[in-house]
Amino acid sequence: MHDVAAAAGVSQATVSLVLNSASGSRFSEDTRKRVRDAVNRLGYRTNAHAKVLREGVAGMIGFIGDSVATTPFAGAIIEGAQQRAWEDGLLLLSVNTGGDRQLEAASLDTMLSYKVAGVVYAAMYHRRLEVPEALAGVRSVVLNSQDRAGRVPSVAPDEVKGGYAATIRLLEAGHARVGMINIETLESGLPAAVGRYEGYCAALEEAGLDVDPSLVRFGQGGEEHGYKYAMELLTSSNPPTAIFCANDRGAWGAYQAVSDLHLSIPGDISIVGFDNQATLAPFLRPGLTTFELPFVAMGRRAVELILQDAEPDGRVELMDCPLIERNSVTHPKEMP
Repeated sequence: MHDVAAAAGVSQATVSLVLNSASGSRFSEDTRKRVRDAVNRLGYRTNAHAKVLREGVAGMIGFIGDSVATTPFAGAIIEGAQQRAWEDGLLLLSVNTGGDRQLEAASLDTMLSYKVAGVVYAAMYHRRLEVPEALAGVRSVVLNSQDRAGRVPSVAPDEVKGGYAATIRLLEAGHARVGMINIETLESGLPAAVGRYEGYCAALEEAGLDVDPSLVRFGQGGEEHGYKYAMELLTSSNPPTAIFCANDRGAWGAYQAVSDLHLSIPGDISIVGFDNQATLAPFLRPGLTTFELPFVAMGRRAVELILQDAEPDGRVELMDCPLIERNSVTHPKEMP
Protein backbone atom coordinates (compact mmCIF):
# COMPACT_ATOMS: atom_id res chain seq x y z
CA MET A 1 0.00 0.00 0.00
CA HIS A 2 2.98 2.28 0.68
CA ASP A 3 4.24 1.65 -2.87
CA VAL A 4 0.80 2.40 -4.34
CA ALA A 5 0.65 5.66 -2.38
CA ALA A 6 4.09 6.72 -3.64
CA ALA A 7 3.20 5.86 -7.26
CA ALA A 8 -0.11 7.75 -7.06
CA GLY A 9 1.33 10.73 -5.20
CA VAL A 10 -1.10 10.42 -2.29
CA SER A 11 -0.97 9.32 1.34
CA GLN A 12 -1.26 5.68 2.41
CA ALA A 13 -4.46 6.59 4.26
CA THR A 14 -5.95 7.90 1.02
CA VAL A 15 -5.12 4.62 -0.74
CA SER A 16 -6.81 2.67 2.06
CA LEU A 17 -9.95 4.81 1.99
CA VAL A 18 -10.26 4.67 -1.82
CA LEU A 19 -9.76 0.90 -2.01
CA ASN A 20 -12.26 0.24 0.77
CA SER A 21 -14.82 2.73 -0.59
CA ALA A 22 -15.04 4.14 2.92
CA SER A 23 -18.23 6.04 3.63
CA GLY A 24 -17.79 9.77 4.21
CA SER A 25 -14.47 9.93 2.31
CA ARG A 26 -14.46 12.56 -0.43
CA PHE A 27 -11.86 12.38 -3.14
CA SER A 28 -11.87 13.77 -6.65
CA GLU A 29 -12.34 11.36 -9.52
CA ASP A 30 -8.76 12.23 -10.57
CA THR A 31 -7.42 11.05 -7.20
CA ARG A 32 -9.43 7.84 -7.36
CA LYS A 33 -8.19 7.20 -10.90
CA ARG A 34 -4.55 7.73 -9.91
CA VAL A 35 -4.94 5.23 -7.07
CA ARG A 36 -6.68 2.65 -9.28
CA ASP A 37 -4.09 3.06 -12.05
CA ALA A 38 -1.24 2.59 -9.54
CA VAL A 39 -2.96 -0.51 -8.14
CA ASN A 40 -3.28 -2.01 -11.62
CA ARG A 41 0.26 -1.06 -12.64
CA LEU A 42 1.85 -2.51 -9.50
CA GLY A 43 -0.43 -5.55 -9.26
CA TYR A 44 -1.44 -4.71 -5.69
CA ARG A 45 -3.82 -7.03 -3.83
CA THR A 46 -5.34 -6.56 -0.40
CA ASN A 47 -4.34 -9.00 2.34
CA ALA A 48 -7.45 -11.15 2.86
CA HIS A 49 -6.25 -12.48 6.23
CA ALA A 50 -5.62 -8.97 7.52
CA LYS A 51 -9.07 -7.95 6.29
CA VAL A 52 -10.68 -10.79 8.25
CA LEU A 53 -8.76 -9.81 11.38
CA ARG A 54 -9.79 -6.16 10.99
CA GLU A 55 -13.44 -6.60 9.97
CA GLY A 56 -14.24 -10.02 11.47
CA VAL A 57 -15.67 -11.34 8.18
CA ALA A 58 -14.22 -12.41 4.83
CA GLY A 59 -15.29 -11.06 1.47
CA MET A 60 -16.90 -14.41 0.66
CA ILE A 61 -20.19 -16.23 0.95
CA GLY A 62 -20.11 -19.99 1.38
CA PHE A 63 -22.22 -22.18 -0.89
CA ILE A 64 -22.66 -25.88 -0.14
CA GLY A 65 -24.74 -28.16 -2.33
CA ASP A 66 -25.28 -31.91 -2.45
CA SER A 67 -25.19 -32.41 -6.24
CA VAL A 68 -26.02 -28.94 -7.54
CA ALA A 69 -22.81 -28.29 -9.47
CA THR A 70 -22.99 -31.64 -11.28
CA THR A 71 -26.64 -31.32 -12.30
CA PRO A 72 -26.85 -29.68 -15.75
CA PHE A 73 -30.11 -27.79 -15.26
CA ALA A 74 -29.37 -26.74 -11.67
CA GLY A 75 -25.97 -25.10 -12.21
CA ALA A 76 -27.87 -21.85 -12.73
CA ILE A 77 -28.42 -21.76 -8.97
CA ILE A 78 -24.71 -21.10 -8.50
CA GLU A 79 -24.76 -18.57 -11.33
CA GLY A 80 -27.53 -16.56 -9.67
CA ALA A 81 -25.92 -16.69 -6.23
CA GLN A 82 -22.53 -15.72 -7.64
CA GLN A 83 -23.97 -12.78 -9.60
CA ARG A 84 -25.71 -11.36 -6.54
CA ALA A 85 -22.67 -11.82 -4.28
CA TRP A 86 -20.41 -10.08 -6.80
CA GLU A 87 -22.75 -7.08 -6.98
CA ASP A 88 -21.75 -6.43 -3.34
CA GLY A 89 -18.07 -7.15 -4.03
CA LEU A 90 -18.17 -10.66 -2.54
CA LEU A 91 -17.01 -13.95 -4.00
CA LEU A 92 -18.80 -17.29 -3.75
CA LEU A 93 -16.86 -20.14 -2.16
CA SER A 94 -18.72 -23.21 -3.41
CA VAL A 95 -18.40 -26.91 -2.59
CA ASN A 96 -20.29 -29.78 -4.21
CA THR A 97 -20.47 -32.58 -1.62
CA GLY A 98 -22.19 -35.29 -3.65
CA GLY A 99 -24.17 -36.07 -0.52
CA ASP A 100 -21.02 -37.05 1.42
CA ARG A 101 -21.69 -36.03 5.04
CA GLN A 102 -18.00 -36.09 6.01
CA LEU A 103 -17.08 -33.80 3.11
CA GLU A 104 -20.00 -31.54 4.02
CA ALA A 105 -18.86 -31.27 7.65
CA ALA A 106 -15.24 -30.60 6.66
CA SER A 107 -16.32 -27.98 4.10
CA LEU A 108 -18.53 -26.18 6.60
CA ASP A 109 -15.76 -26.21 9.17
CA THR A 110 -13.33 -24.66 6.67
CA MET A 111 -15.83 -22.05 5.50
CA LEU A 112 -16.62 -20.99 9.04
CA SER A 113 -12.92 -20.80 9.90
CA TYR A 114 -12.53 -18.37 6.98
CA LYS A 115 -15.25 -16.22 8.56
CA VAL A 116 -17.51 -16.23 5.49
CA ALA A 117 -20.26 -13.62 5.54
CA GLY A 118 -22.91 -16.36 5.42
CA VAL A 119 -23.70 -19.80 4.02
CA VAL A 120 -26.16 -20.88 1.33
CA TYR A 121 -27.16 -24.51 1.95
CA ALA A 122 -28.50 -25.82 -1.38
CA ALA A 123 -30.10 -29.05 -2.57
CA MET A 124 -30.46 -30.60 -6.01
CA TYR A 125 -34.20 -31.06 -5.71
CA HIS A 126 -36.95 -29.52 -3.56
CA ARG A 127 -37.39 -31.38 -0.29
CA ARG A 128 -37.50 -30.85 3.47
CA LEU A 129 -34.06 -31.46 4.91
CA GLU A 130 -32.02 -31.36 8.10
CA VAL A 131 -29.80 -28.29 8.39
CA PRO A 132 -26.38 -29.05 9.97
CA GLU A 133 -25.99 -27.88 13.55
CA ALA A 134 -22.75 -26.15 12.52
CA LEU A 135 -24.86 -23.44 10.87
CA ALA A 136 -26.50 -22.44 14.14
CA GLY A 137 -25.67 -18.81 14.80
CA VAL A 138 -24.37 -18.27 11.24
CA ARG A 139 -26.27 -16.25 8.66
CA SER A 140 -27.68 -19.07 6.53
CA VAL A 141 -30.35 -19.71 3.91
CA VAL A 142 -31.64 -23.05 2.62
CA LEU A 143 -31.90 -22.97 -1.17
CA ASN A 144 -34.19 -25.09 -3.39
CA SER A 145 -35.44 -26.90 -0.28
CA GLN A 146 -36.87 -26.18 3.15
CA ASP A 147 -35.50 -26.47 6.68
CA ARG A 148 -37.41 -29.33 8.29
CA ALA A 149 -36.97 -27.76 11.74
CA GLY A 150 -38.35 -24.42 10.54
CA ARG A 151 -35.46 -22.31 11.85
CA VAL A 152 -33.45 -21.21 8.80
CA PRO A 153 -35.00 -19.06 6.02
CA SER A 154 -35.64 -21.02 2.82
CA VAL A 155 -36.05 -20.13 -0.86
CA ALA A 156 -37.83 -22.67 -3.06
CA PRO A 157 -40.04 -22.96 -6.17
CA ASP A 158 -43.79 -22.43 -5.80
CA GLU A 159 -44.83 -25.97 -6.74
CA VAL A 160 -48.57 -25.48 -6.19
CA LYS A 161 -48.74 -22.38 -8.36
CA GLY A 162 -46.61 -24.14 -10.98
CA GLY A 163 -48.92 -27.16 -11.17
CA TYR A 164 -51.92 -24.85 -11.30
CA ALA A 165 -50.46 -22.74 -14.14
CA ALA A 166 -49.48 -25.83 -16.16
CA THR A 167 -53.01 -27.22 -15.96
CA ILE A 168 -54.57 -23.83 -16.71
CA ARG A 169 -52.42 -23.61 -19.85
CA LEU A 170 -54.07 -26.82 -21.13
CA LEU A 171 -57.56 -25.89 -19.99
CA GLU A 172 -57.32 -22.51 -21.72
CA ALA A 173 -56.36 -24.31 -24.92
CA GLY A 174 -59.78 -25.97 -24.73
CA HIS A 175 -58.93 -29.34 -23.15
CA ALA A 176 -61.46 -30.82 -20.73
CA ARG A 177 -59.78 -34.23 -20.25
CA VAL A 178 -56.35 -33.39 -18.87
CA GLY A 179 -54.20 -36.24 -17.60
CA MET A 180 -51.25 -35.97 -15.22
CA ILE A 181 -48.10 -38.06 -14.87
CA ASN A 182 -46.54 -37.17 -11.51
CA ILE A 183 -42.93 -37.66 -10.39
CA GLU A 184 -43.67 -39.44 -7.11
CA THR A 185 -46.50 -40.64 -4.92
CA LEU A 186 -48.31 -38.22 -2.62
CA GLU A 187 -47.28 -40.42 0.32
CA SER A 188 -43.64 -39.59 -0.44
CA GLY A 189 -44.24 -36.06 0.86
CA LEU A 190 -41.99 -34.70 -1.88
CA PRO A 191 -42.98 -31.01 -2.19
CA ALA A 192 -42.75 -31.05 -6.00
CA ALA A 193 -45.02 -34.11 -6.33
CA VAL A 194 -47.54 -33.01 -3.70
CA GLY A 195 -47.55 -29.35 -4.73
CA ARG A 196 -47.84 -29.86 -8.48
CA TYR A 197 -50.69 -32.34 -7.97
CA GLU A 198 -52.45 -29.92 -5.62
CA GLY A 199 -52.16 -27.20 -8.27
CA TYR A 200 -53.48 -29.59 -10.94
CA CYS A 201 -56.54 -30.39 -8.81
CA ALA A 202 -57.17 -26.73 -7.95
CA ALA A 203 -57.17 -25.72 -11.62
CA LEU A 204 -59.61 -28.49 -12.59
CA GLU A 205 -61.95 -27.69 -9.73
CA GLU A 206 -61.86 -23.99 -10.55
CA ALA A 207 -62.89 -24.89 -14.12
CA GLY A 208 -65.83 -26.90 -12.77
CA LEU A 209 -64.23 -30.25 -13.65
CA ASP A 210 -63.94 -33.30 -11.41
CA VAL A 211 -60.51 -34.77 -10.70
CA ASP A 212 -60.71 -38.12 -12.48
CA PRO A 213 -58.33 -40.66 -10.82
CA SER A 214 -58.25 -42.67 -14.06
CA LEU A 215 -56.39 -39.76 -15.68
CA VAL A 216 -53.63 -39.57 -13.03
CA ARG A 217 -50.50 -41.70 -12.76
CA PHE A 218 -47.73 -41.63 -10.16
CA GLY A 219 -44.29 -42.55 -11.49
CA GLN A 220 -40.78 -41.78 -10.29
CA GLY A 221 -39.84 -39.01 -12.70
CA GLY A 222 -37.92 -41.12 -15.21
CA GLU A 223 -38.30 -41.29 -18.98
CA GLU A 224 -39.43 -44.92 -18.67
CA HIS A 225 -42.27 -43.92 -16.34
CA GLY A 226 -43.41 -41.20 -18.72
CA TYR A 227 -43.49 -43.76 -21.53
CA LYS A 228 -45.32 -46.43 -19.53
CA TYR A 229 -48.02 -44.17 -18.12
CA ALA A 230 -48.57 -42.18 -21.32
CA MET A 231 -49.13 -45.53 -23.06
CA GLU A 232 -51.69 -46.51 -20.43
CA LEU A 233 -53.53 -43.20 -20.65
CA LEU A 234 -53.57 -42.99 -24.44
CA THR A 235 -54.74 -46.56 -24.99
CA SER A 236 -57.54 -46.39 -22.43
CA SER A 237 -61.18 -46.42 -23.47
CA ASN A 238 -61.54 -42.68 -22.83
CA PRO A 239 -58.07 -41.14 -23.25
CA PRO A 240 -57.12 -37.58 -22.31
CA THR A 241 -56.57 -34.98 -25.02
CA ALA A 242 -53.74 -33.41 -23.03
CA ILE A 243 -51.19 -34.54 -20.43
CA PHE A 244 -49.40 -32.50 -17.79
CA CYS A 245 -46.09 -34.27 -17.12
CA ALA A 246 -44.69 -33.08 -13.80
CA ASN A 247 -41.14 -33.10 -15.17
CA ASP A 248 -39.47 -32.90 -18.57
CA ARG A 249 -37.97 -36.39 -18.42
CA GLY A 250 -41.47 -37.82 -18.03
CA ALA A 251 -42.60 -35.68 -20.96
CA TRP A 252 -39.76 -37.12 -23.04
CA GLY A 253 -41.06 -40.62 -22.33
CA ALA A 254 -44.59 -39.49 -23.21
CA TYR A 255 -43.30 -38.18 -26.55
CA GLN A 256 -41.93 -41.64 -27.33
CA ALA A 257 -45.24 -43.29 -26.44
CA VAL A 258 -47.12 -40.89 -28.73
CA SER A 259 -44.71 -41.71 -31.56
CA ASP A 260 -45.07 -45.49 -31.04
CA LEU A 261 -48.86 -45.10 -31.17
CA HIS A 262 -48.53 -43.23 -34.49
CA LEU A 263 -50.11 -40.15 -33.00
CA SER A 264 -48.84 -36.58 -33.23
CA ILE A 265 -47.98 -33.75 -30.83
CA PRO A 266 -49.85 -31.44 -30.56
CA GLY A 267 -52.31 -32.56 -33.27
CA ASP A 268 -53.60 -35.60 -31.36
CA ILE A 269 -52.32 -34.91 -27.86
CA SER A 270 -51.01 -31.76 -26.16
CA ILE A 271 -48.22 -32.07 -23.60
CA VAL A 272 -46.87 -29.68 -20.96
CA GLY A 273 -43.72 -30.44 -18.98
CA PHE A 274 -42.02 -28.98 -15.93
CA ASP A 275 -38.35 -27.97 -15.26
CA ASN A 276 -37.35 -26.51 -18.66
CA GLN A 277 -34.35 -28.83 -18.62
CA ALA A 278 -31.94 -27.03 -20.96
CA THR A 279 -30.42 -30.23 -22.35
CA LEU A 280 -33.83 -31.69 -23.21
CA ALA A 281 -36.91 -29.46 -23.52
CA PRO A 282 -35.78 -27.26 -26.45
CA PHE A 283 -34.58 -30.26 -28.47
CA LEU A 284 -37.73 -32.40 -28.45
CA ARG A 285 -39.72 -32.26 -31.66
CA PRO A 286 -41.89 -30.30 -31.40
CA GLY A 287 -40.25 -28.16 -28.70
CA LEU A 288 -41.77 -28.81 -25.28
CA THR A 289 -43.95 -26.17 -23.66
CA THR A 290 -42.86 -26.32 -20.04
CA PHE A 291 -42.39 -24.39 -16.81
CA GLU A 292 -38.94 -23.23 -15.75
CA LEU A 293 -37.59 -23.74 -12.27
CA PRO A 294 -36.33 -20.23 -11.35
CA PHE A 295 -32.82 -21.29 -10.40
CA VAL A 296 -31.04 -18.01 -11.16
CA ALA A 297 -33.67 -15.95 -9.33
CA MET A 298 -33.62 -18.32 -6.34
CA GLY A 299 -29.82 -18.22 -6.13
CA ARG A 300 -29.90 -14.42 -6.19
CA ARG A 301 -32.60 -14.25 -3.54
CA ALA A 302 -30.77 -16.61 -1.17
CA VAL A 303 -27.66 -14.43 -1.22
CA GLU A 304 -29.80 -11.32 -0.89
CA LEU A 305 -31.32 -12.66 2.34
CA ILE A 306 -27.82 -13.21 3.73
CA LEU A 307 -26.74 -9.71 2.74
CA GLN A 308 -29.89 -8.32 4.39
CA ASP A 309 -28.97 -10.20 7.58
CA ALA A 310 -32.31 -12.04 7.55
CA GLU A 311 -33.50 -13.30 10.90
CA PRO A 312 -33.39 -17.10 11.47
CA ASP A 313 -37.19 -17.14 11.49
CA GLY A 314 -37.85 -20.17 9.32
CA ARG A 315 -39.64 -18.15 6.63
CA VAL A 316 -40.20 -19.94 3.31
CA GLU A 317 -40.12 -17.73 0.22
CA LEU A 318 -41.72 -19.42 -2.79
CA MET A 319 -40.80 -18.18 -6.24
CA ASP A 320 -42.90 -18.35 -9.43
CA CYS A 321 -42.00 -20.80 -12.19
CA PRO A 322 -42.31 -18.97 -15.54
CA LEU A 323 -44.02 -20.53 -18.57
CA ILE A 324 -41.69 -21.34 -21.49
CA GLU A 325 -43.92 -21.53 -24.53
CA ARG A 326 -42.90 -23.78 -27.41
CA ASN A 327 -45.00 -25.93 -29.74
CA SER A 328 -46.43 -28.91 -27.84
CA VAL A 329 -49.86 -27.42 -27.02
CA THR A 330 -52.85 -26.63 -29.23
CA HIS A 331 -56.63 -26.99 -29.06
CA PRO A 332 -58.17 -30.48 -28.87
CA LYS A 333 -58.59 -32.41 -32.09
CA GLU A 334 -62.10 -32.16 -33.55
CA MET A 335 -64.09 -35.34 -32.99
CA PRO A 336 -65.52 -36.92 -36.21
